[in-house]
Amino acid sequence: MTQRAASLLILGASGDLSSRLLMPGLGELLAADASLDLQLIGAGVEEYTADEWRARVSQAFSGADDTGGAIARAIEKSRYLTADVTTSADMQRLLDACEHPPAIYFALPPAITVRSCEALRELDLPDGVSLALEKPFGTDEASARSLNALLRGLVPENRVQRVDHFLGRSTVLNLLGLRFANRIFEPLWNNRHVESVEIVYDEQLALENRARYYDRAGALTDMIQSHLLQVLAVFAMEPPTTLDAVDVRDAKGILLRSTRLWGGDPVAAARRARYTAGDLDGRSLPSYADEEGVDPARKTETLAELTVEVANWRWAGVPFLLRSGKALGARRREILVTFKPAPHIPEGLEGTALPDRLRISLSPDELALEINVNGPGDPDFIDRVSLDVGFQSGKLPAYGEVLQGIIKGDPTLAVRGDTAEQCWHIIEPVIAAWRADETPLDEYPAGSNGPTSWTGLPGV
Repeated sequence: MTQRAASLLILGASGDLSSRLLMPGLGELLAADASLDLQLIGAGVEEYTADEWRARVSQAFSGADDTGGAIARAIEKSRYLTADVTTSADMQRLLDACEHPPAIYFALPPAITVRSCEALRELDLPDGVSLALEKPFGTDEASARSLNALLRGLVPENRVQRVDHFLGRSTVLNLLGLRFANRIFEPLWNNRHVESVEIVYDEQLALENRARYYDRAGALTDMIQSHLLQVLAVFAMEPPTTLDAVDVRDAKGILLRSTRLWGGDPVAAARRARYTAGDLDGRSLPSYADEEGVDPARKTETLAELTVEVANWRWAGVPFLLRSGKALGARRREILVTFKPAPHIPEGLEGTALPDRLRISLSPDELALEINVNGPGDPDFIDRVSLDVGFQSGKLPAYGEVLQGIIKGDPTLAVRGDTAEQCWHIIEPVIAAWRADETPLDEYPAGSNGPTSWTGLPGV
């Protein structure tokens, strides 16, 4: 077997992101690809002995099956260096430790990532180095544009991987096969047949000690600006010529440039709320405003809904609802496509013929098509049934898919710079309206499904 050598440099390797998601995903990737000869370099301000670091890596990889030996090789070659990643001298030292042009993963807070990139600007980077950054990509459109300019000064765009792990979810990837390999769906994927689309990611989790980040972001920035707009782009884009990174990302970019607030009204098209005290799954939760580290004066929302339109020939007039929230009673993670009702029901059929609905679950990976059929025992009565199927899950978890693309230099699952800016452009009028208090901050008890006053799609 021909081995493929690579170096992965993780900045912030001792942090939660690295230990909880990155390294377990890397372990699954090594288990699936025994040909990968990986040199893993970890860096951070903490200090570890060589044995302590290898024990940490071994623990993170322990859930993966090392039948091919790639995990053992990676653990043996792995090193950890204590470093200040915002200084050019330490960044040069880290680059010198890499045996191959590294993929540098910034598992760091956004502000530290920017300072680290500024330190790299003072160095002569080796040919082939690539950069991987976690969201958020900037804090608004102007800062995203500034960050992109900084990155372009370091490496070409095709070697910048803006990580959105949602695009590594098997369900999102399966959207491509569902749409483009089935004649039954693609002809209906337009405004002649679709009434509305909802892309929802409701969590039962509350703040969970993330106030330092979340209280400055909120549901709109944390989930809708990044993840859900990217899911929308994959769901609604025109068929790409190939699944090559250039074609897929071009199609997503065109779609997002066509996306705008419903009716152009940031007040009517969006609404916000935050949870108050309540009971959730046997736990008593305090109000968000009373959570440790929260500044109530920021009026950070924990639930946001936004209605947008894709203003093109295929989708004009179809409302797309993007919704995400925390501390909700029901865990709902799905794309819900509601089709237009049948144009005519023959006389003699009793019961209610509801519009057909397609539910694409984002977790677990399932699909359900809800349709009307003749009821049991009475062929004149309409009944509702659901045709259910499970998606074939990928062999890698979301971060395994992401890391595979980073190490291989394939940016298909990465967010391109112009689309990162466009996602901010879409929501910035809403952010401005919320900062100006033009939109009320509603409330809902933790464990409920949101404010009782919220009905229908906002602005529609």
